[in-house]
Amino acid sequence: MAKYDQKIVLEALHNCIAHQDYPRLGRIVVTELPDQLVFENEGSFFEGLPADYLIGHKTPRRYRNPFLAQAMVELNMIDTMGYGIHEIYASQVRRFLPMPDYDLSNLGAVKMILHGRIVDPAYSRVLMQRTDLPLLDVIALDRVQKGLPLEDDAVRRLKRAKLIDGRKPHFHVSAAIASAADTKSAYIKTRALDDNYYRKLVTEYLEKFGSATRQEINGLLLDKLSGAFDAHQRETKIGNLLTSLRENGVITNAGTRKTPVWRLTKKE
Repeated sequence: MAKYDQKIVLEALHNCIAHQDYPRLGRIVVTELPDQLVFENEGSFFEGLPADYLIGHKTPRRYRNPFLAQAMVELNMIDTMGYGIHEIYASQVRRFLPMPDYDLSNLGAVKMILHGRIVDPAYSRVLMQRTDLPLLDVIALDRVQKGLPLEDDAVRRLKRAKLIDGRKPHFHVSAAIASAADTKSAYIKTRALDDNYYRKLVTEYLEKFGSATRQEINGLLLDKLSGAFDAHQRETKIGNLLTSLRENGVITNAGTRKTPVWRLTKKE
């Protein structure tokens, strides 16, 4: 599965273009990180808040740049009814990925974060098994996996549906979904282990054997990563772990960029 849905990436970018506050003479910035895309445009959210558009019931009455918006509508670049934000969220649900995050803390800009990988495998498993979940419940469940606060009515809905466990404010996605995944052991197997565990495996391997190629490290870690990751996500996960170890001065590349050979950094 591709990390991002091209249609949704374009939807987010076109929203930035249509709603940019051009007199501020700023730029639209799209930043690609290993696990997310960050879209930023100048100007505050023009009408209402992102949450107003999630369900798809609100239609904006005004545009900051009406002539530009109309031209983009005629070119089929943006939706005529203002359903773009709703479609971005719905696409992430269909792909079993975390919901987008809007950051409006900077009054002069809008930032939207589009996630490209799983945060909590239990959340993705719920979406796979409960395709009938209302979008509001999915958004609430997403807040649980990200450790964000929940309103009391959302807590009651998720508790009633047996989707979350724990006590306020420390909720987590319920392990009860394991019953639909055959056994509790299957649920535990799909949970991502702590990154420190994987780092320790790498350093212990290097202590014992002196060096390791990427292929050897893949052989060490691939079958230990979460079963909720696909092949591409596993490769990316291992690459991120190695980058973290290198940036923290734990390991060094004694080979080339194309064919790395990893060794423990010599201590002075």
